Amino acid sequence: MLQTLSRRPLALAGIAVVVTGSLTTFAAFNNEWKSGIEWPEPAVVDPGPVGGPPADAIVLFDGTDLSQWKGGEKWTLEDGYGICGSTITSKQKFGDCQLHVEFASPPEVESSSQGRGNSGIYLMGRYELQILDSYENETYYDGQCGAVYKQRPPLVNACRPPGEWQTYDIIFKAPRFDDEGAVTSPATITVLHNGVLIQDHFELLGGTAYHRPPEYKAHGPRASLAIQHHGDAVRFRNIWIRDLMPPEEEEAGAGSQE
Repeated sequence: MLQTLSRRPLALAGIAVVVTGSLTTFAAFNNEWKSGIEWPEPAVVDPGPVGGPPADAIVLFDGTDLSQWKGGEKWTLEDGYGICGSTITSKQKFGDCQLHVEFASPPEVESSSQGRGNSGIYLMGRYELQILDSYENETYYDGQCGAVYKQRPPLVNACRPPGEWQTYDIIFKAPRFDDEGAVTSPATITVLHNGVLIQDHFELLGGTAYHRPPEYKAHGPRASLAIQHHGDAVRFRNIWIRDLMPPEEEEAGAGSQE
């Protein structure tokens, strides 16, 4: 007895597929959609070793040398890391960037809340991403590890136990200002803490401070990075940064220049 063969058209990624019983026929479409945009070829960047800096990164601290920073006289360098003993600022200035930082709170727990492993990464010297030992340590949520200080708690608490090495991978876009100093686009930040997304393209409300609400004050398109000393012996290593500032926007962010 002959079996009636069905013809069922299917769609598969720009290909017409006709199934006839056990036979499948493929007929390519000729009407490929194209955007018409002439894209420049993406640059080739060697990603480097796992956990290490890409080829186009600037190594700010390799655990042995603080020559890229100012104010590091009170730091202690040993065994491939540095122990924070003072606030340091980068000699180079940055705006839009990708930043990688590895840090570890002291292994001995001697305090609580904001007194455990407190430090901070200050992008452009004024926008703080909090560093804190928030492993089983209660504090105010917009001041715990991974918070944009006093503006946005982390999406989750991804802290490792005290003394263990942790990573921040930060994508930061600097704010832009017009000629009158008004904000035309706020700063944004995306952060992975130990590989976990904790800040998702958050729009900052301004500079971060303890005693006053956030506000923007016009500044230049670049400023120094800072690592805060808050009295705790936080360790750091493997700090590198990729400069993502578009060349055509070097003069963007008009207002008071640094």
